[in-house]
Amino acid sequence: MLTAGIDIGSLTAKAVIMEEKRIISSSIIKAGPNPSKSAEEVMTECLVQKNISPSSIEKCCSTGYGRFNTPFSDFNMSEISCHGMGAFWGNSNIRTIIDIGGQDCKIISIDENGMVKDFVMNDKCAAGTGRSLEILSRTIGITYEELGDLAAKSRKSLLLTNKCSIFMELEVMELMQRGKKPSDIANALAKAVAGRIVALTGSVEISEGVCITGGVSKNRAVVRHLENQLKTEFQLPGIDPQLAGATGAAVFASQSMNANYERR
Repeated sequence: MLTAGIDIGSLTAKAVIMEEKRIISSSIIKAGPNPSKSAEEVMTECLVQKNISPSSIEKCCSTGYGRFNTPFSDFNMSEISCHGMGAFWGNSNIRTIIDIGGQDCKIISIDENGMVKDFVMNDKCAAGTGRSLEILSRTIGITYEELGDLAAKSRKSLLLTNKCSIFMELEVMELMQRGKKPSDIANALAKAVAGRIVALTGSVEISEGVCITGGVSKNRAVVRHLENQLKTEFQLPGIDPQLAGATGAAVFASQSMNANYERR
């Protein structure tokens, strides 16, 4: 039995195809302005990888911002539920997920079955998200992908005091005009973003077994500062952390084949 999960976010589109209890194909692409087209493109990549016919997919679940605009999905579920289930599927010891996406950040608490117990989400401000890091990286003159490696070269601690990404950008520009090293500015950015995320953790219980998902999970500078500020060491989710949402959607698609399954 083949099932699929599609996660259409603001910056990337992800897809996973599962056979029974294993991932046989996955893809991550940059999302375009049309969620439906992004869904089609990322799913096509998944199918082509293993020469799978679209008709072979028995059930497909969509999630993310574009979940309502995925024409071939059978049903959709929230990214909160899907990220929780995807991380748990990869590592059953996980009980807390910090998901940092393109436009929001979520702290998700799950139970011993991977179902959501509680969550908090910051979707009112861009600070602490992939989008803010992308914009601020350009201000330094580097790409978002280069930020983590550049920050790792820092040997001096700088402080960004503003919590708003717009004012953070002005602060970064001021530091550049003062001749501060790009590596030190990049490190300060990573630390500031981590601080914005940590501020959310006071609203939900952080249980042992913490992992980080989403695109920002691949920025080692942000991850390092998060671990330091939370005084914990993140567990590996057992899958590509950027695929947690799509994986959870595929798991829910599999579960939906059970007549007793209840969607949440």
